[in-house]
Amino acid sequence: MTSLKPHIQPSRRSPALPTISPISASPFHLRPPENTPRNPSSLLLRAAKSNQAQPQKKPSPSPPPVVSAGDHDEDGIPSDCVKTLARFKSRYNYIRVLEVSRRADHQFAGSRLLLLDAPGNIHSISFLLKLLTTTYFDVFATFPPVLPPGPIGILGFGAGSAARLILHLYPEAQVHGWELDPAVVSVGREFFGLEKLEKQNPERLFVHIGDALQGEVGGDGFAGILVDLFSKGSLIPELQDSETWKRLKRRLRKGGRILVNCGGSCVEAEDPRRDGKLVMEETLKAMDEVFRQDLYVLNLGHRSEDSTLALTGPLPDLSAWRQALPSPLKHYVDMWTPFRG
Repeated sequence: MTSLKPHIQPSRRSPALPTISPISASPFHLRPPENTPRNPSSLLLRAAKSNQAQPQKKPSPSPPPVVSAGDHDEDGIPSDCVKTLARFKSRYNYIRVLEVSRRADHQFAGSRLLLLDAPGNIHSISFLLKLLTTTYFDVFATFPPVLPPGPIGILGFGAGSAARLILHLYPEAQVHGWELDPAVVSVGREFFGLEKLEKQNPERLFVHIGDALQGEVGGDGFAGILVDLFSKGSLIPELQDSETWKRLKRRLRKGGRILVNCGGSCVEAEDPRRDGKLVMEETLKAMDEVFRQDLYVLNLGHRSEDSTLALTGPLPDLSAWRQALPSPLKHYVDMWTPFRG
């Protein structure tokens, strides 16, 4: 996830990145250890439930509950199971890197999480001992089999969660990622294994610092574009404008597609006027103006919170798509439905 800046400085290695000193995925909360009095500071973090992949549960249309210091939160992570590895403000983000203990009884046990806004939405996640994340990043990992040959763009690169999955699962894939904040890329290299990933894939992974919406590649354009563009806990306003989708569509080669994290009621914005569900609906409406019948949606829901992803282009051959995926990802194929019903 990222925000916008007009000028692009493409580079495989971002220049003059800051040194990080130690000190967004399903939303979760920190909770105190057992027998410890609860207090507001223990509920500091909230991450995007956009990401909990539990397709068997239908989301409720009601807005997400506000958790107070006295609420019981069975999804919470005990605060003594979470370690803060970095915390600082960059020009664009309030950056925190958290490490969740492997002994935590939670889906994020053994992970590192990147939070970039005040509400605490998760923007990147990686696990020490496994590749897949059980978040919307796994849906991103199903994208390459339905694309023509060619480069894949990631708009909103974060710490590289989507790139890591794609490069590991598809040896022929080439990824170009755009991230506005160089500090986020620096954090990715220091805490999320991005530096190692770049060294292992010098001709397959290219990280660019700059405005993702201005990102381009030479030749015939992108085979696919992943869009994960958030700022201050909300999809950027440009994505609610159909002109943005027209421009992105022109950057695709023949047969190319766009896969979008549209957020939803799971996302908590810093500005309460930017309701996640309403912004998601406005984004899909703007996309529908451009792609019309070639627009499909997938919903990931958990209790009263949900998130939506959108895919452009004609419906792929579902059998062939399913066959091309590792077993843990196959079920996502059957979750896509036409946006127009």
